[in-house]
Amino acid sequence: MTTPPPYRREIDGLRAIAVLAVVFYHFAIPGFGGGFVGVDVFFVISGFLIGGILWRELVATGRLSLARFYTRRLRRLAPAFVIMALVSGLAAWFILLPFEFREFGKALIASTLYFSNIIFYRQSGYFDGAADEKLLLHTWSLSVEEQFYIFLPITFILLARWRRHIPALLALLFAGSLAANLWFTPHSPTATFFLFPFRGWEMLAGVLLAIHGQKTGESWRHGAAPSWLGLGLVLAGILFIQPDAGFPGWQVLAPVAGTALLLWNGRDPNPVNRLLSAHLPVFIGLISYSLYLWHWPVMVLSKYYRDGYGTVETLFWIALALGLATLSWRFVERPVRLSNIHGWPLAGAVVVASGSLLAFGGAVYLQNGMPDRFGPQTRMHIDASADFLQDWSRCYWPDTGPFQGVEICPIGPKGPPEVLVWGDSHVRAFQAGIALAAEEHKRPGLLIWHAGCPPLFGISKTESAVTPQEDAACTDTLNRIQSALQQVPTIRKLLVVGRWAYYANGQGVGNDAQNTIALRGKDFDTAVSDTFTALAQQFDTVFVLRQVPEIPRYDSRRLARLMAHGRLDDTQLRRLTTVPRSQVLQRVAKSEPVFKSLAAEGKIRLLDPWDMFCAGNTCSAIRDGKALFFDNNHVVNNTGLMLRRLFDPVFAP
Repeated sequence: MTTPPPYRREIDGLRAIAVLAVVFYHFAIPGFGGGFVGVDVFFVISGFLIGGILWRELVATGRLSLARFYTRRLRRLAPAFVIMALVSGLAAWFILLPFEFREFGKALIASTLYFSNIIFYRQSGYFDGAADEKLLLHTWSLSVEEQFYIFLPITFILLARWRRHIPALLALLFAGSLAANLWFTPHSPTATFFLFPFRGWEMLAGVLLAIHGQKTGESWRHGAAPSWLGLGLVLAGILFIQPDAGFPGWQVLAPVAGTALLLWNGRDPNPVNRLLSAHLPVFIGLISYSLYLWHWPVMVLSKYYRDGYGTVETLFWIALALGLATLSWRFVERPVRLSNIHGWPLAGAVVVASGSLLAFGGAVYLQNGMPDRFGPQTRMHIDASADFLQDWSRCYWPDTGPFQGVEICPIGPKGPPEVLVWGDSHVRAFQAGIALAAEEHKRPGLLIWHAGCPPLFGISKTESAVTPQEDAACTDTLNRIQSALQQVPTIRKLLVVGRWAYYANGQGVGNDAQNTIALRGKDFDTAVSDTFTALAQQFDTVFVLRQVPEIPRYDSRRLARLMAHGRLDDTQLRRLTTVPRSQVLQRVAKSEPVFKSLAAEGKIRLLDPWDMFCAGNTCSAIRDGKALFFDNNHVVNNTGLMLRRLFDPVFAP
């Protein structure tokens, strides 16, 4: 055993800054737009403390005890995590919809086994809108740290006989990880955010600082300037770093360097260290692990159940998270850490607790989120919310040929394509029905879709909901497709699908009315006329799917939540699921005349799906007890399957 170093109060004060920054950022408190960098502060602190412990033991004894190291880690981390996960799971049982509860089960398994960062990397990004619906998203950073706790001691053990070379090797790994972060962030920001190889340098910064301090007999006192500079860098990161695709990248250098400076100068008797060592910051630092664990599920479940709230209620939920964290620290975290439980009893308790979490998560996942928790009226919209995933296993990006650089998806039997289906995300929505129609008619074809990209030639677009890079990618795809269509003589029929009203009107409607799009190069009517006149000269038949009527206020996910939580009466339900036919006709008044004119000239054939959605003077998102839509303009897979006979002319000989 080695003698532990003296307790440094200012480190707990620094933890307080880190955890409060994260909490205030997640609860959208103004002024904390970069509060997520608190996690980076934690990474450096973890590397400094854990690296110092391991190096001290290696120098003193010439070896490391993995059993003792992991026992300390389990006592420190497992109990509070287990309680948080169980309570969150119980709350999720009553609140989350089945598809969300199913994802919770998968995330619970991953976080219990400390690879949730990999799971979340494979899903959407940390800054995406859907992120605040993932109840265990915050465990990604715990998984990164646990992976570090595996990597570092094993590295020390393997190199114990060449101990004097360890700092140099760690410095090389630090440089490599940092370089990888800087290099890959512009291209793969989700990977560099979530994955350990791109985050390891932050923890290694702390490790190298700890080793340097022990080797040189560091006093950790260097005057007031380093502390002020370090605090300034950390606060600048919290205040000014933006949650976008450029993070972590070079921006994370500021909070990491600031944290390192504060640790390097932590023993200096200056105002910064006195502030960090005060009673309140130290207390918040002591409960910081529990607060980090609890604040996220409190925020996610409260916003989910309450459907958003104002400033006063935000303060209430933050106070609740602080209260739960204090209870967790006082009655779970601290007693276990100070107890005399060691060896097999501790390992057995951890195995039983972890096994319980894995069993619970597995049951939730395998039973698809246990949908029987809700009644049939709610289940209608729940089923719709889960019916928007298609089979894209046949899709690929050709390395050569006319469609090089464009993702293409074969449909029907194998063979030279005879039919091309092309469009925006509405093609995705109809994919199941279109693919089945191709199989039933035994006609090989290709399906190409690009979300938010008008299937029109000679235009570019600027869309509020996407980045300039995504706008440019749309233009590039359109140019490639226009060139490719002239080089595939076997394709004789073409089906084009789009959200035409969106492009003609320049904005969404109802739930997505804030989304705008502007076409450049040609106006909508000219682009449509030019595109389909040219296509009619090239193909035997060009089909155009009349856009499905939009149901402005419908959203299957939100509607299912409102119904599950008893917040919707019959009048409100009708308002959200129906729309007067006259209103739909007004919505398409700018987009449809040019298509009707082209059809009258014999250049295109229109396929009209409206009979499925509209009866009399009303269009509805529901028919025969089934929800037809996923959101206000995309149909679900089952709707596409029911409408597949509409596509018979496309695939008939």
